[in-house]
Amino acid sequence: MAKSAAQYDVFTWEGMDKKGAKIKGETRAGSLNLAKAELRRQGIAANKVRKKAKPLFAARKKKITTKDIAVFSRQLATMMSAGVPLVQSFDIVGKGHENPSMAELIMAIKADIEGGETLANALNKHPLYFDALFCNLVKAGEAAGVLETLLHRIAEYKEKTESLKAKIKKAMFYPAAVMVVAFIVTAILLIFVVPQFAQVFSSFGGDLPAFTLFVLGISEYMQANWWLVFGIIGGTIYGIIEAKRRSRKFAAQFDKMLLHLPIIGDILHKSAISRFARTLSTMFAAGVPLVEAMDSVAGATGNIVYSQAVVVMREKVATGQQLQLAMQQADLFPNMVVQMVAIGEESGSLDQMLGKVADFYEEEVDNAVDSMSSLLEPLIMAVLGVLIGGLVIAMYLPIFKLGGVV
Repeated sequence: MAKSAAQYDVFTWEGMDKKGAKIKGETRAGSLNLAKAELRRQGIAANKVRKKAKPLFAARKKKITTKDIAVFSRQLATMMSAGVPLVQSFDIVGKGHENPSMAELIMAIKADIEGGETLANALNKHPLYFDALFCNLVKAGEAAGVLETLLHRIAEYKEKTESLKAKIKKAMFYPAAVMVVAFIVTAILLIFVVPQFAQVFSSFGGDLPAFTLFVLGISEYMQANWWLVFGIIGGTIYGIIEAKRRSRKFAAQFDKMLLHLPIIGDILHKSAISRFARTLSTMFAAGVPLVEAMDSVAGATGNIVYSQAVVVMREKVATGQQLQLAMQQADLFPNMVVQMVAIGEESGSLDQMLGKVADFYEEEVDNAVDSMSSLLEPLIMAVLGVLIGGLVIAMYLPIFKLGGVV
């Protein structure tokens, strides 16, 4: 059984190359003997090989991100295009990677390939980083003898998918971050600033304006129950995340609600359509049968409402129905998308049409995110102005009233 990526250690070595020149370096391997065997395979006569000592206060290992996988896909595709053998490509990419965790993962896959595994099987051992779509495309490429071409397709798919994800995160993060900042600033004013004014007002002896009394009441409640307010908000967010993770029914209802939100809902719709088209185009172009390809497509849309619709569409296509009719009945895809798929099916260029749909909707998402940012900036300034301005007015109304009496 092959070791996991985390079990590969770094060994430092000194020795001589084939020309007798003294050289030294580092290599990753599962054991000291395997490290020596690897050096012999490279034609290096090593006289010193030792496990590299780990620093006493070693930094935490960096997490392997989807961006790391996307970069790895492009590097591997580029290496193979240059005629570098697969094992050597893994060696070069792994040793040159900036993320130690990713480097260990690459070297673990390399060790499996050297042990006789196919690339698809070696990747299948790490489902946390290489999903079924990735592995199926690699398997199709190995079976058809076009692995290099398929790796380029995978790299392009990963890069476009990551770019789309970044846009969606930007669309969701910006308003959420501003809301959090607005809440925190308001809470600080109510808990720490407003009470200072309350002490001043207590010496006035007169009646305070209703608006000021209302703000003072909120301030007193926040001072006494701030932990409860923050706890309820934090608990609600945590509860939604956990419920979405554990209950598919709740997750479906939550995703459906998101799709109906103004502005953001439209962006999520376009994003799901883009992912659907991009994934299906990539798999169909790789020679994966349509019904089998739709299995991977269902999990790649990023929204459970679309995932469930794709599963139903897959069942209809499996019984002989055309894809464009199944999409039309799903009532989620715009007429333009359905018509382009219909043209692609009739002309035998479904992958190309789906690719054009994906390109169009990726650009639409990009434009929508930019438009939303432009729209939200003045709206957010207005909301912050009302909140902060309202508190300031509430605190100065009694002073204005006192000045009028004088």
